[in-house]
Amino acid sequence: MRILIELPTWIGDGVMTTPAIENIVEHFQISDVVFLGSKNCLELFKYHPNGKQYIELKRKISFFKTLSDIGNFDYYFSFRGSTRSKIMKFFVKSKYKFQFNKMTFSGHQVIKYNQFINQSLNTNYIAGKLKIFKSNVKPNSPNKLVGINPGASYGSAKCWPLKKYVNTINKLPKEFDIVILGGPNEIDIANKIVEGVSKSNRVISNYAGKTTVSELINLVSNLSLLITGDSGPMHIAAAFNIPTIAIFGPTFSSQTSQWKNENSVIIEKTIECKPCMKRVCPLGHHKCMEDIYSSEVVAEVHKIIN
Repeated sequence: MRILIELPTWIGDGVMTTPAIENIVEHFQISDVVFLGSKNCLELFKYHPNGKQYIELKRKISFFKTLSDIGNFDYYFSFRGSTRSKIMKFFVKSKYKFQFNKMTFSGHQVIKYNQFINQSLNTNYIAGKLKIFKSNVKPNSPNKLVGINPGASYGSAKCWPLKKYVNTINKLPKEFDIVILGGPNEIDIANKIVEGVSKSNRVISNYAGKTTVSELINLVSNLSLLITGDSGPMHIAAAFNIPTIAIFGPTFSSQTSQWKNENSVIIEKTIECKPCMKRVCPLGHHKCMEDIYSSEVVAEVHKIIN
């Protein structure tokens, strides 16, 4: 049995496919899965015990050549519904082909992905916990670690203002060391936060733009607490039940909140223009984020650690 799985583009979406993918593996009792997708999303599955091949879809390389090189499959599941993926599905050499359509399903994104698999296989599997396999690397810090993830690949509308992160960090208990997370596009944001934080008796490690996805997974899995927006690291934290304060702005928390993490707290405001689902605030006021105060976040921190 040979199965090809096309992963979503974003890391967060990739994490949310994991219950559905584990159901595929369980259903077929297979050991030969080929993962296809973006570089970052592929790395999420780097240590998956059933992953036998990882094929990166690059923008500048024809997927026709890619598909001709990987051979035939028994089943093909695509968790993407883009035009490119729809065209690619036509050329995949597989007896059975299934493609996710976000308009067909409802509820949390994890549920949607799992419903897609149930519909494809005519099954009734439940969506279990998120599952990420990792290398077991421990941090050097002897203290508890608080992760701060200020950015979001989706766009600035998902980002809580920098000054609020600075205020929050300055009010955190001194026994915590601070770890700043972020991708290559968030280095400037992270640097500004570090510059704004009072460094007295405070250890701050800035990893923005310095980690691979595998290294990010190890960092997040060893945190005592994560403060973040709706992002990939938020979903990684959920897979390891890391206590998390998730700050939601323009997106549906009911659809993309942490899945099955009992240690998760959502902070969001109800305003008439929310959720707009825009990458940048279309009204220019960003009230869905501006109206959330650092004092609210700090209060939740103390509830978690006490």
